[in-house]
Amino acid sequence: MTIAVIYGGKSGEHEISLTSGAAVARHIDRKHTVVLVGITKDGRWFLQDDAELERIRGDEKASFRISEKNGTEVSVMPGMGMNAFIAGGRTLRIDVVFPVLHGTNGEDGTIQGLLEMADVPYVGCAPMTSALTMDKEKTKAVWQNAGLPVVPYVVIRRTDLLDSRIYDKIVQDAVDTLHFPLFIKPCCAGSSDGASKARTPKELSVALMEAFHWDDKVLIEKAVNAKEVECAVTGNAATAPADSETEQVKAYGPGEIVLTHEFYDYNAKYNDSDGVRIPADLPDEMLEKVRTTAVAAYKAVDAAGYSRVDFFYDKDTGKLYLNEINTIPGFTAISMFPKMCEYAGIHFTELTELLIQEGIQRYRTHAALQTSR
Repeated sequence: MTIAVIYGGKSGEHEISLTSGAAVARHIDRKHTVVLVGITKDGRWFLQDDAELERIRGDEKASFRISEKNGTEVSVMPGMGMNAFIAGGRTLRIDVVFPVLHGTNGEDGTIQGLLEMADVPYVGCAPMTSALTMDKEKTKAVWQNAGLPVVPYVVIRRTDLLDSRIYDKIVQDAVDTLHFPLFIKPCCAGSSDGASKARTPKELSVALMEAFHWDDKVLIEKAVNAKEVECAVTGNAATAPADSETEQVKAYGPGEIVLTHEFYDYNAKYNDSDGVRIPADLPDEMLEKVRTTAVAAYKAVDAAGYSRVDFFYDKDTGKLYLNEINTIPGFTAISMFPKMCEYAGIHFTELTELLIQEGIQRYRTHAALQTSR
């Protein structure tokens, strides 16, 4: 079987994708053929040499590089299935795609929609789930509708900036109802890009302006005195038959973020190797509650393939809150998702094989649906 690993991307998380993509490709079972497609920061797709795969296989710490050779530009033809990928006039016969693209244009449903149009199997969530879960506000709304707990929040849109009276009222209402300190987050950015904590009105004003550099919609959330807890989930929520071991929705972990920074920011996520504890330091009944809530949250958004579900455990009240769901979580050497799966006995190569098979099974189920009369 030939698997195309796609990485890089026009995203603020481009460099992390190079590292995650290398880890995934390195741990795909060698019984498969691996084809590498690198996407530059300006969004151009290039087929990579086989030597690049051998380079990262020979160095556990290596990240991918992207070569931009003439004649290796990749295009995707709608409706062509396994023959949809073309590079330099040559058809690349691809059985399944493993996108390892964090954030914008990778985790937001865009590439998933392209692959659906191409009619090729791929690993991970469908376009609707990917787009929904990229938007923190919309995800919270779905979870609230499902009766799942989320941190109290207020939303500000760029249009609110056009009228200072409206903007000031929204901000003041947020302060009055949520109280300082507050977290400010772009709704549709990843890796904590543009996110910050505010303790005063001045800090809040600065934080909002920074967040609006990353998105047109910003969340103001109550800052919970919390442990940050994460849970890995795999399976096909909408399609898994009861007897399918491959597609059954399962939770692994949870793990705990050991904060050595002000909050779990970009640097903590990707540069702090001592920042995780598995299992999380919680009572057994709370560990089980995290797992069951993670599965419920995963199913509520019709997730498929795999995701990392993030929580806040309030140390003052003992309450558990959903924070967000990441449909293409990090796969770096210190990333929580593969670590939680490994703790549960699923080693990296076994994990990539599971995710590949899930993608194929979901494709087959979807392909059997009627599309015309």
